[in-house]
Amino acid sequence: MKAKQVTVFGLLVVLLSFMSVTKGAAADLLPPQQAIQEASAQLQQRLQDKSFTKDFAKITQFVNEVIYPHTDFDRISALVLGKIWKTATNDERERFKHEFQTLLVRTYSRAFVEFNDWSVRFLPLEMESGATKAVVKTEVLQPGIQPIGVNYRMLLADGVWKAYDIMIEGVSLVTNYRTTFANEVQTKGSLNAVIDGLVKRNAAALAGKSAANF
Repeated sequence: MKAKQVTVFGLLVVLLSFMSVTKGAAADLLPPQQAIQEASAQLQQRLQDKSFTKDFAKITQFVNEVIYPHTDFDRISALVLGKIWKTATNDERERFKHEFQTLLVRTYSRAFVEFNDWSVRFLPLEMESGATKAVVKTEVLQPGIQPIGVNYRMLLADGVWKAYDIMIEGVSLVTNYRTTFANEVQTKGSLNAVIDGLVKRNAAALAGKSAANF
């Protein structure tokens, strides 16, 4: 499967896994798992309003508000760019973080509209006392297909658990995007050129002019 296909599929599954937590599981969840479950409850409740799902701008704003507290976009952006991040200017870093976050949020938003018949099962999580990192293992369930393994790399910072990578069937979102953006920088000649391309794609998508995804 191509990197782009894996990444897009992975992002869709991630949002879908937020849709519903299997009954009886929430009460036994540990703090990193609770961070994911909290987002799932908010998304699932809002999804019940079918009129809301027709307004893409409102959906995008809402999804951003829900996932932002549970996602370390700063760390994800740095990990995605890898070596490129180290040589990027402060302006390039800020622009990339903004446009990359927009890319992820609009991908989440489209999945939020298109799918709802999914649930997530949390697998047992073993944590040592005082741990600041964890891998939350889940399975995304849908009638008629095999469970899909979705694992979240979580980090505790300032008392808040946030995701900084997501692995779909063992494939890392960060690793896939790192390869994609490295190739883009090599092809276009600079990080600024890649960011400019993201700006145009995001603007077109949010304006409803294009359904294409990076």
